[in-house]
Amino acid sequence: MDNAIYATLTRQTGLMNEMRVVANNIANAGTTGFRREGVIFAEHLTALDRQGDTLSMAHAKGRQVDLRQAALTQTNNSFDLAIDGQGFFLLDTPDGPRMTRAGAFMPSPEGELMTADGHRLLDGGRAPIIIPAGASRVAVGADGTLSANGVSFGRVGVFAPPEDALITHDGGTGFAVDADPQPVEDARIRQGFLEESNVDPVFEITRMIEIQRAYELGQSFLDREDQRIRNAISSMTR
Repeated sequence: MDNAIYATLTRQTGLMNEMRVVANNIANAGTTGFRREGVIFAEHLTALDRQGDTLSMAHAKGRQVDLRQAALTQTNNSFDLAIDGQGFFLLDTPDGPRMTRAGAFMPSPEGELMTADGHRLLDGGRAPIIIPAGASRVAVGADGTLSANGVSFGRVGVFAPPEDALITHDGGTGFAVDADPQPVEDARIRQGFLEESNVDPVFEITRMIEIQRAYELGQSFLDREDQRIRNAISSMTR
């Protein structure tokens, strides 16, 4: 196969990966706490001979998570929490600790605060948060301090990954990190609010159109290259 076709195919594959990511962003534009993703394009050089000639290939498998904060929506639900600033809630899941910005929690029959998926919310010491029996109203302070009937009983943990840690989406609004998340001491929590998705639908749709046009351009080039090779073979076999 011609080198130009190889190079174009790698580009086309990268554009398809980016299209999937953009489509997922659009699908989650209304998902509480969702963080948009982008595809990282890189150049991969392959040696062609000993003279130093190389072939440039597109590499587009890496993803970058956009951690910019989204707008907060007031719900007035006592167990809806939003982080105003940097940081994540930490959840106890079967696959290990996971970070999230989606703060819609509810008490279990045992009094543990958890997500709709059954993942327990952890405090600053990485222990489950348990609502005291008979608590009439739970208040959450700006620093995450939990209190019921005027008596404090815990503090919601807010954590952040180390600076060079790799963050990957895991289960929609959950994030896995390849390093141990560290507590955020000056975090600010707002009770009765939820953070929206930080996806901008107009931007994503515009990007989708650009990707589609770039893909069509690449496909047009492949069609022309295919015809050129066919014509060359036909000429040599006459």
